[in-house]
Amino acid sequence: MNQNRFAALAAAALGSTLVLAGCGGQNPDSDSDSATGGSGDGISGEVRVDGSSTVQPLTAAAGELFKEQEPDVDVSVGTSGTGGGFEKFCAGETDISNASRPIEEDETAECEQNGIEYVEIQVANDALTVVVNPENTWAECLTVDQLRKIWEPEAEGKVTTWKDVDPSFPAEQLDLYGPGTDSGTFDYFTDVINGEEGASRADYNASEDDNVLVQGVAGSKGGIGYFGLSYYEENSDKLKAVQVDGGSGCVAPSIETAQAGEYTPLARPLFIYVSRKAYADKPHVKAFVDFYVENNQEITELAQFVPLNDDQRSKAQDAVSALGDS
Repeated sequence: MNQNRFAALAAAALGSTLVLAGCGGQNPDSDSDSATGGSGDGISGEVRVDGSSTVQPLTAAAGELFKEQEPDVDVSVGTSGTGGGFEKFCAGETDISNASRPIEEDETAECEQNGIEYVEIQVANDALTVVVNPENTWAECLTVDQLRKIWEPEAEGKVTTWKDVDPSFPAEQLDLYGPGTDSGTFDYFTDVINGEEGASRADYNASEDDNVLVQGVAGSKGGIGYFGLSYYEENSDKLKAVQVDGGSGCVAPSIETAQAGEYTPLARPLFIYVSRKAYADKPHVKAFVDFYVENNQEITELAQFVPLNDDQRSKAQDAVSALGDS
């Protein structure tokens, strides 16, 4: 994950630990472990995670903080996209799959065929963010119809300049950047913007690495792209976020507008899928998942994701309990 972000995470977590230590008000009958305190369990091993590049920074942040508690546990987090992550997960190659959309029927069938049982846990919310180059002075707000005009399959080879999107825009060349077809972000965006999951023009710069998309838009005056809110916030000095009009006026992507349900239709849930077998058989996997959910509020806020609301947090805790019942 971004080193600046983790430095902030670690500093904030350390500060919380020092405050707790200074207060000395902990119930002696309660669990003495905190988000950064040592557990003394002596567990070790590797927690294997792959999937969504959007969820990757959050799970990586959880892993880095967990390592302060369990230094002999390594949490490795790959970014093959939500679809690519489910392929590995359902083949038994990973313990946890990061996902920016719910698992689909064909993926569920693949897991069932291979005997992979799992539990879905929502770990955050997201405001999928449309970004342009800072030199773009015309696209302050785009409607869903305008976004569809840019990204729909029929736009390929036809909508090539910003003027093609709106006559009031300049004839600046459109330079499109977006996630590849294995990405849950791609699936979600095409569904809510183009009306069909997977329906998109193909003549754009695709990458499963959101940092590549950031660099592309940052380097092109006519650039436009989309990815999770956290990547925009991490690169807000290089990019400009576009407000989106979902039918009720222009709304900027933010933690507040996503939680309030105002940022439509690009607010969405983010998940991890946990293998029941890995949770039951691997103490280090169980400890990490328990830590992730127990400290979820702090992790999401420090990692600049949109935290769960009270109902979502309760459901996540219930999901962990269901894992323990396996």
